[in-house]
Amino acid sequence: MAKPSDQQQQALAGLLGLGNHSARKSHYPELAARLKELEAERNRYKWLFENAVHGVFQASLLEGMRAANPALARMLGYADPQDVLFSLTDLADTLFVGGARELEQIREILQRERSLLGYETQLRRKDGSALDVLMNLLLKPDQEGLVEGFVADITERKLAQERLQQLNDQLEQRVTARTDELLEANRNLQQQIAEREQIEHALREARDAAQAANHSKDKYLAAASHDLLQPLNAARLLVSTLRERHLPEVEQVLVERTHQALEGAEDLLTDLLDISRLDQAAVKPDVALYRLDELLGPLVSEFQSVAQAAGLNLRVRMGDFGIRTDLRLMTRILRNFLSNACRYTEQGSILLAARRRGAALRLEVWDTGRGIAADRLDSIFLEFNQLDVGRAADRKGVGLGLAIVERIAKILDYRVQVHSLPGRGSMFSIDVPICDDIPLPISLAVPQAGTGNPLPGRRLLVLDNEVSILQSMSALLGQWGCEVVTATDESSALSNLMGQAPELILADYHLDHGVVGSEVVRHLREHFQQVIPAVIITADRTDQCRQSLHRLDAPLLNKPVKPGKLRAVLSQLLG
Repeated sequence: MAKPSDQQQQALAGLLGLGNHSARKSHYPELAARLKELEAERNRYKWLFENAVHGVFQASLLEGMRAANPALARMLGYADPQDVLFSLTDLADTLFVGGARELEQIREILQRERSLLGYETQLRRKDGSALDVLMNLLLKPDQEGLVEGFVADITERKLAQERLQQLNDQLEQRVTARTDELLEANRNLQQQIAEREQIEHALREARDAAQAANHSKDKYLAAASHDLLQPLNAARLLVSTLRERHLPEVEQVLVERTHQALEGAEDLLTDLLDISRLDQAAVKPDVALYRLDELLGPLVSEFQSVAQAAGLNLRVRMGDFGIRTDLRLMTRILRNFLSNACRYTEQGSILLAARRRGAALRLEVWDTGRGIAADRLDSIFLEFNQLDVGRAADRKGVGLGLAIVERIAKILDYRVQVHSLPGRGSMFSIDVPICDDIPLPISLAVPQAGTGNPLPGRRLLVLDNEVSILQSMSALLGQWGCEVVTATDESSALSNLMGQAPELILADYHLDHGVVGSEVVRHLREHFQQVIPAVIITADRTDQCRQSLHRLDAPLLNKPVKPGKLRAVLSQLLG
């Protein structure tokens, strides 16, 4: 129930600290000025009280609400502040949502603490709805049981907190859902990883088995090739001896066909060995500085007779250059280029040329053969690929030469190019790093036309543990006019030489009982106290064998020995 108006005025006067000064005004003239100031102060506080944004009230702990400002009335849904001057009972039943129990708690705190600051609660509005408020309650020290209160509407803040809580709950739900998704994805990923590990394990086992089988195959191929190359080398030497003799036409045809069959078997075996070692990355380049004629000279000597036998003219444009390369590997590349040029050119000429291209020297092999169609150029570097071989009789080689070239070029990081016009010929080239520092000229010059044959009458020692090789080599060299001394080991060599040093030694690398031919050559040089020219012949194509011969300063010929190449090397060493 609302209180009378005079009671509110008295409470308001007490709230503003004026008391009953107006009654004593006439009795104290000296206070007139002071009372005027107090009146002005009272009006100012009254104005602030009535126009404050937040609710302000005064209440008694024994009686209830005594005064309230318009802001509090509006906050509670009332038009007149008089409507909110609730009695103590009305405060419990009408205003505080918490009822009498909450009101009693507030009274106990104020009596004990004298103030209650930052107190959040809910007040009941006129329409029955709950209003969230923040209250500061102060127990006046000079008037027992009188409480001044300040009320702020925190509905918006509560709504914001609820919204924030909702958003937080939604976020937690999304995080939970996302976490569940990630856990499920992680489980799937772990399952995939486990499956992949199983697959990788199976692949590793398959790879290891394949590598073991490949290693076993390589060992078998190396051993079988060595055993095959020995009799093949003897057969090639014997057939070459027969080819150079004057035989009846029928026998000459048979010898030539035997030669071609052995040459095909040799090319196949050699290419298989080379491609196997290149695929295993067992070939390591040994790059050094060379004169260009060191590379091209032996090739020119070797292929001059091959080109002449095919009715072709081999021309050379060499120049004075220094190159940095692996001599053995580059020789293999150019030999394949020249071999193909001789093989697939029916008439005309072959040109071996060197042209400077910036920091590189481009080595080119031109021919006037059948040429290659543009759409077939990429396929010529594939293994066992040959062009225009519809009939077995037209096949020449096995199609591994250019595949070997491509692999060697990758090892050396050189650029290989091919240009061709069908019906007019082809040009194969490779770019080799050029060096401005040109080594001194080699003492073994390339044989030129008109220099004569340096072989007849020269005394040569042939050292091999295979009797068939000794017999074949002796027959071939003897036919070239050489005086041949044969031996199977160092002791028999010294015995058969009878104290006279040979002019050149042809030694097999692998002899009996683990002895190597390079050591025998070294001992013979020490014995005769002179650097006897030597050539090492072997079926061993490993880098270890090749490197051991660098210290010996002796050229290396792989079995089966090509008679043309053998003759060229001997002519260089003895010329």
